[in-house]
Amino acid sequence: MRCAVIRHVAFEDLGCWEAELPRLGYEVQYLEAGIDDLTPFRDADLGIVLGGPIGVGDAGDYPNIAQEIALIRERLDADLPTLGVCLGLQFMAAALGADVGKGTFELGWKRIVPSPEGAAGPLRRVAGTPMFVWHGDEARLPEGATLLASTDQVTVHAFSYGRSLAVQFHPEVDPATFERWVIGNMMELREIGVDIPEFRAEMAEQGPAAVEASLALLREYVASL
Repeated sequence: MRCAVIRHVAFEDLGCWEAELPRLGYEVQYLEAGIDDLTPFRDADLGIVLGGPIGVGDAGDYPNIAQEIALIRERLDADLPTLGVCLGLQFMAAALGADVGKGTFELGWKRIVPSPEGAAGPLRRVAGTPMFVWHGDEARLPEGATLLASTDQVTVHAFSYGRSLAVQFHPEVDPATFERWVIGNMMELREIGVDIPEFRAEMAEQGPAAVEASLALLREYVASL
């Protein structure tokens, strides 16, 4: 089976999911947004859209955004399994006609609270385990989607639509490669006054349990397809 992954910046990759997907039977193909031909994403057995610093509101400056949203819509209309992470959730919401824009800024570790529907599926695997979040845009729940999880500040932290799943948090983040995130986002971290050594230490402390929960989430999601 083929898994096509749209990546927006090099350091926001599959992280802790990278080695797990081949174990689950998928051959992974990265597609670099703004550089590669993204059409292989259209009919892949599994499509994953990763995070990045752009947003739905930046479509006028970044042509790849409209293309990605259109491809996602095709997959959702065909009920082809699509997994959106952070920016990926926002693109999926936009593809389904929901509003996406500036919202509550979240950065750090949050408890993801499943809805009753979420508690009956893969999202139960992260309940009770702090997960890493980093976003400033929010999406409303699309018509026809099912709300799966929230945090104390943001309502739509996960939703499903057919066989597809979207999460606003970052289950893929890997403590072993997180330093690339710290370096790549140096300017933003300093601008908002983050204590970088403390930020790094929190990842080392919280990351291992988050990875374990994240892998359980991925395995259960794939098993459900």
